Amino acid sequence: MKNPKLEFRFLAAALLLAGLAAVLWAANHYGGTHIPSRVLLVCRWAALAAFCGYAFFRRSLTAWIVASIFLGAEIGHDLPALAANLQVLSTIFLRLIKTIIAPLILSTLVVGIAGHSNLKQVGRMGVKALIYFEVVTTIALFIGLAAINISKAGAGVTPPEKTAAQLTAAKQTGSDLVLHAFPENIAKSIAEGQVLQVVVFSIIFGIALALISEPKRRPVLEFFEGVSEVMFKFTNIVMLFAPIGVGGAIAYTVGTMGFGVVLNLLKLVATLYAALIVFVLLVFLPIALIARIPVRRFLRAVAEPASIAFATASSEAALPRAMESMEAFGIPRQVVAFVIPTGYSFNLDGSSLYASLAGIFIAQAAGIHMTFSDQLFMVFTLMLISKGIAGVPRATLVILLATIDQFHLPAWPIYILLGVDQLMDMGRTMINVVGNCLATAVIARWEGELKDQPALPAASAVTP
Repeated sequence: MKNPKLEFRFLAAALLLAGLAAVLWAANHYGGTHIPSRVLLVCRWAALAAFCGYAFFRRSLTAWIVASIFLGAEIGHDLPALAANLQVLSTIFLRLIKTIIAPLILSTLVVGIAGHSNLKQVGRMGVKALIYFEVVTTIALFIGLAAINISKAGAGVTPPEKTAAQLTAAKQTGSDLVLHAFPENIAKSIAEGQVLQVVVFSIIFGIALALISEPKRRPVLEFFEGVSEVMFKFTNIVMLFAPIGVGGAIAYTVGTMGFGVVLNLLKLVATLYAALIVFVLLVFLPIALIARIPVRRFLRAVAEPASIAFATASSEAALPRAMESMEAFGIPRQVVAFVIPTGYSFNLDGSSLYASLAGIFIAQAAGIHMTFSDQLFMVFTLMLISKGIAGVPRATLVILLATIDQFHLPAWPIYILLGVDQLMDMGRTMINVVGNCLATAVIARWEGELKDQPALPAASAVTP
């Protein structure tokens, strides 16, 4: 059972000990006072122990994930040899999540379309959703473009004397991009994790199912409804492993990269996160207010999927919980099942912003001047190629490699990005997830189907 008094005491102790550790560290590094490293170590671990106590009594998956992020970072810093072997934990978690994605998207989309009493409304939602997606991602693209041109984070980068072996990336024509959206074998699409192809197949299958007679449609629809319910229960089981998987991912990242690599590309990382914050304040917040979305309740609903996305840098890991949270927020399942999976292919706000930023960074690092028209052409190309890559950690690097040859840019700046891509991927993936959740709420409001009060209990509160 929850114990609010113990929660408060452990949280207060964690904050006090963390503050003490910060003061001692500052005195040691800037004040000329020698503080034994063991004292700093004990203070940090004591603060972590207190926060873990708070998370234990809080009994919230979000609190457990936050605690695992701090704990994993500390293990990676203090025990890098051990942390280097903890990637297996995050790999297990992501593998379990990947088993959920295809059947979940397939079943929920089919039910969302075929189970809808009004196919005209599905088409209306589709048009509204696509217009919304393209407008918002285009704004994200321009914010990223403006941010990198203001900060010029790539200017002055010295090319390395020895670069890594060149990676090859096939050029893609416009017809290739179009063909990539349509599956030739749905089993192959599922096996390869081609989210966009699964979405296209599911939409066509759902429409076809909706057009047949009720006696023949009902058994198939009930089957997919059962699959959908099972996959949500499957998700609840897998999510109990999330804190362990997230902790292992953070420990491995810090243990192998270290904190020093952040300083080498601090300007680039700061540019990205500043642009993401501007995007949230100038785009997400006004959209929520205009659509009359209850902001506080929405923030509580997206806290858990956003934290999972931030920690794992994978939209796949957050997809099942995001769908559950939006349904608990008061959005009908047929709307959630249609908008969120579609948004995962067409509404990558964070990835669009990052793609424009990273593409110009490469040109700046290479010392190549690009006109404004060239920059626009590049970022629009990146945005189109990025459709359907949500859920794959650091897939944007592959997209960048597939694009630079078309603009005669060298590949070596991409290898610089590898050092901090995990840190940037966490932020952009979180914005992807939050953006899709917001899009679902907005579409539901436009359709007059957003309930003022949540129909289900908060999904983030779990009791082991």
